[in-house]
Amino acid sequence: MTNGLKPSAEKVRQAVLARGFNFTILQFDETTRTSADAAAAIGCHLAQIAKSVIFRLVESDRPLLVLASGVNRVDEKLVGDRIGETLGRADAEFVRQHTGYVIGGVPPVGHLEPIRTLIDKDLLHYTQIWAAAGTPNAVFPLTPDQLCQLTAGEIMKIHT
Repeated sequence: MTNGLKPSAEKVRQAVLARGFNFTILQFDETTRTSADAAAAIGCHLAQIAKSVIFRLVESDRPLLVLASGVNRVDEKLVGDRIGETLGRADAEFVRQHTGYVIGGVPPVGHLEPIRTLIDKDLLHYTQIWAAAGTPNAVFPLTPDQLCQLTAGEIMKIHT
């Protein structure tokens, strides 16, 4: 393990470096699996957590990653109408199969395959946000602009 990071977090670090960024990944003894857990461990506002939500697109059976503010719930109908496909639930196996990570640790980058990514426009209100770094106890800080550059994600209103 490089820099004492768990293998999944190291994989995220390498993916970030390959995109020209160098963020510090923090690993906690306590879990950062949920947005509330992450905000408590970091000491930031819940809204600053860029939670990774993977959906299974019903018609194409492809994954969709929504990076949502920790205070927001994804309105599946709203998002589905905007992208032209029905959003379905992704179980743990589907998430791991397409991303290579477990639920609660899915990062915005470093997946096994390219995944269409949407970014909650509410994240743009903050100077610093936090994203998962490959494990349920690792995160990294970045700006909303860096998140957009890192993921090439589409900014969208994801809730009503």
